[in-house]
Amino acid sequence: MSLVALDIQAIQNARIIDLAQPWRVGMPHWPSHPPFLYGLTKAHGDMIVGDGVSSSADSLALGGHVGTHLDALCHFSCGGKLHGGVEAEAVQSDRGFRELGIETVRPIVRRGVLFDIAGDRGPLPNFRLILPEDLERASHGVSLSPGSVALIRTGWAQYWNDHRTMSGAQTPGPGIEAARWLSAHGIFAAGSDTLAFEATPTLFTVHAHLLVEKGIHIIEALNLEELAAEFRKSGAREFLFIGSPLKIEGGTGSPMRPFAML
Repeated sequence: MSLVALDIQAIQNARIIDLAQPWRVGMPHWPSHPPFLYGLTKAHGDMIVGDGVSSSADSLALGGHVGTHLDALCHFSCGGKLHGGVEAEAVQSDRGFRELGIETVRPIVRRGVLFDIAGDRGPLPNFRLILPEDLERASHGVSLSPGSVALIRTGWAQYWNDHRTMSGAQTPGPGIEAARWLSAHGIFAAGSDTLAFEATPTLFTVHAHLLVEKGIHIIEALNLEELAAEFRKSGAREFLFIGSPLKIEGGTGSPMRPFAML
């Protein structure tokens, strides 16, 4: 059997876990971003052709930072500058960004590491600040290598059907020291199961550090419940992270459908 055939067989036998939350009208979203809107624009029977054939169609509208999504490096600036010292004013317009837009992010196939801070104790409390020692303890000795994707579980994915709690003003997440601990490992992206990634209320110092200073992407509104449950059974802590944003030219972020392959 060829090496290619062996690889395909391994993939077919792999355990695939969906890390995305479902998109639906009324789902939680960060207050400064628009909600997800959906409507059935054509129902079966509205237009009939040929031998009783009909089709249905729909329309949707959403912001680039609604639902499970990836932040582009142009999403945040500091002192008027984007990552790499790019002047934000010089590259932005009502059509988006001419540099560092979400379309520049290649499909992501990278090593992933789960930091299950909540464990089996239930969701973390409001404004629970995650510290470097929390990450070290949750790593169980699994090291972060350069280019990895680090995912932090707070347990708040369990509130996805509770808009008021999920979109509230006080949520758990890493503080600036934890963000610096992550960036020191040279990761490609960091994600969590909350809407803001970092602990809120916040001045978004974590976003500024990761996106602007270090060029590290942020993934928000992940569903890490099934992955965490699988790891508690198996003792594993790392996986293959697979996902890609939509290719929106100049976009500051994009919905994505990430997976964990075990």
